[in-house]
Amino acid sequence: MRVRAEPKTYDTPCTLGPLHLAERLLPCPHGQDHWPASYPECGSNAQSPINIQTDSVTFDPELPALQPHGYDEPGTEPLDMHNNGHTVQLSLPPALYLEGLPQKYVAAQLHLHWGQKGAPGGSEHQINSKATAAELHIVHYDSDSYDSLSEAAQRPQGLAVLGILIEAGETKNPAYEHILGHLHEIRHKDEKTSVPPFNVGELLPPQLGQFFRYNGSLTTPPCYQSVLWTVFNQRAQISMEQLEKLQETLFSTEGEPPELLVQNYRAPQPLNQRTVFASFIQGFLYTTGEMLSLGVGIVVGCLCLLLAVYFIARKIRKKRLGSRKSVVFTSARATEA
Repeated sequence: MRVRAEPKTYDTPCTLGPLHLAERLLPCPHGQDHWPASYPECGSNAQSPINIQTDSVTFDPELPALQPHGYDEPGTEPLDMHNNGHTVQLSLPPALYLEGLPQKYVAAQLHLHWGQKGAPGGSEHQINSKATAAELHIVHYDSDSYDSLSEAAQRPQGLAVLGILIEAGETKNPAYEHILGHLHEIRHKDEKTSVPPFNVGELLPPQLGQFFRYNGSLTTPPCYQSVLWTVFNQRAQISMEQLEKLQETLFSTEGEPPELLVQNYRAPQPLNQRTVFASFIQGFLYTTGEMLSLGVGIVVGCLCLLLAVYFIARKIRKKRLGSRKSVVFTSARATEA
């Protein structure tokens, strides 16, 4: 007889932090509100995730464009995928790295957060108090300053994490299927499989120029405040069928009774005195580069218009001068007669 799987929410004993810095369970048996008792940094003043209020962000025209390198060519070696009882994690090679940040950050892994079928929410970050169905985190560490992910995770801005909000629609997303299509191979906790390399860049939203930037933390214990977060304004989209596969396939346990791995997201934390920067002006939805291009285009357009007006005016003036000379010539002939 099949035993019905009971959902396991994030308020039951928690497991690893989002970076999975150790291959063991972290004991926090009383849910999120009690994490600070065992892990004091979880109660500090720069925690993640947050609710991004767009009317309170600060536009920073000097934020450089984020440049992912190697995302489209992750190599030829298979990628390790793991159900660690908290999420599905995919290891990434160091050939993937980011530019446009204070340091060079190399990729280490990616993982997902999601909700439960029939319930709203699932993402960790919210924009204007609205959560999406899921969220992808791509984790990088400062390789210029540190030798490993675990070392960087305990240092200010040692980590850089990309947050991609995911919403459900009608169209299947082939890029996400590289992950979701293998979930049945790692249904139970501690199961692993290998995934053929694929274009990781296709997991990102189409518009990378519109993002929010702030200093925050890991979203589960030990909650180190070492993360430079980049949360994209534009969403990625998967199909409802793909979302349900994420919500209904994995178990957080090794054996019986099975417990569904769902609602593995942390509630938004207070912003306190932190500033959230935006790479674009709210309402205009233009990045700094796009605005510069638009400004150049407007200037060039105005110059072309002025030149056109100048040549038209010059032509009209010549025509009028010609008419006057004709009148004078005609008058002179009439006088002679």
